[in-house]
Amino acid sequence: MSNEFDLTAWLKKTTETVNHSLDQLLPFEDVKPTTLHKAMRYSVFAGGKRVRPAILLASVDACGGNPESALPLACAVECIHTYSLIHDDLPAMDNDDFRRGRPTNHKVFGEGLAILAGDGLLTEAFALAAHWKAVTRYNHKDVMAELAYQAGSLQMVGGQAIDLESEGKAITREELKYIHERKTSALLCLSTRLGGMAADCTEEQLKALTDFGYKVGLAFQIIDDILDVTQSTEKLGKTAGKDVQEQKATYPALVGLEKSKQLAAELTKEAFDSLHIFNGKAVILEALAEKLLNRDH
Repeated sequence: MSNEFDLTAWLKKTTETVNHSLDQLLPFEDVKPTTLHKAMRYSVFAGGKRVRPAILLASVDACGGNPESALPLACAVECIHTYSLIHDDLPAMDNDDFRRGRPTNHKVFGEGLAILAGDGLLTEAFALAAHWKAVTRYNHKDVMAELAYQAGSLQMVGGQAIDLESEGKAITREELKYIHERKTSALLCLSTRLGGMAADCTEEQLKALTDFGYKVGLAFQIIDDILDVTQSTEKLGKTAGKDVQEQKATYPALVGLEKSKQLAAELTKEAFDSLHIFNGKAVILEALAEKLLNRDH
């Protein structure tokens, strides 16, 4: 069914809509402090694919909600994602020179401003989420708690911390899974869960969306690990081979390329199985998952 859906046209329209909303909601470059706002906007509008906002809005659609009403939440998730990339690229973290095909934030604005730009985007995420209008089952407290949990020390930031501590060390497959669950699955779960909440979904639907986000997120990161060792810097839009260079634990390094591909395929099937509850109404989510999990960059 998802094959009949024109995902390219939907993604183009969705990206334009999200970009327009971000442009209107974020502080403009001429607002003081101007350099900080330029740095924030530099990374936000660096040509990102808007995967997480797209997944959020597709989750709204699967639950029969109005995607337009969820735009503030979609923008909030993108701000959190972009902040995490800015900080991840810093010399103290992954020390990367390129992101989305452009020089990383600290290469253009310096380390101090890059840190502050990330801080600014994280904080703005909560301000943007406040623009969302509550529904019957979920209110602003639910949404703010979800944002804080998935982006915080128990999930995304915690995953980044363990990832840093694990560099150059031999870790188990379970420890690597713990990192990937938090570094990548957390924000994809956040996207699916916020989309469901915005559509006033049932508890059963929210569980299905959570399972889908988790499985897609883990498969997405395994594929990312694979691409890091099989694709070029030009194709990836970021430095290829960085994981090996930084002695990071990855699935290809731990279990090999073929086993990594097998694990990604198994997780993909499980992710699609999670959507059966929607009885064919999760067409956009299915199409997005197919695109994400069959990508080559």
